[in-house]
Amino acid sequence: MFGLGPTEIVIVLIAGMLFFFGGDKIGEIARGFGRFTGEFKKGREEIEREVKKAEKEFKKSV
Repeated sequence: MFGLGPTEIVIVLIAGMLFFFGGDKIGEIARGFGRFTGEFKKGREEIEREVKKAEKEFKKSV
């Protein structure tokens, strides 16, 4: 992507966030992102448990 590596992209995104939102909003954005990733992880783990449970029930019925 435009000859940029992942590190450069992250730096550009952080600089853009500082420019548009200001330094005081970065903490709020980071907390929100952390909450989002935590909820996403919980949801993924719940789905994995349900799939394993369904798989065990299917194996018992066959």
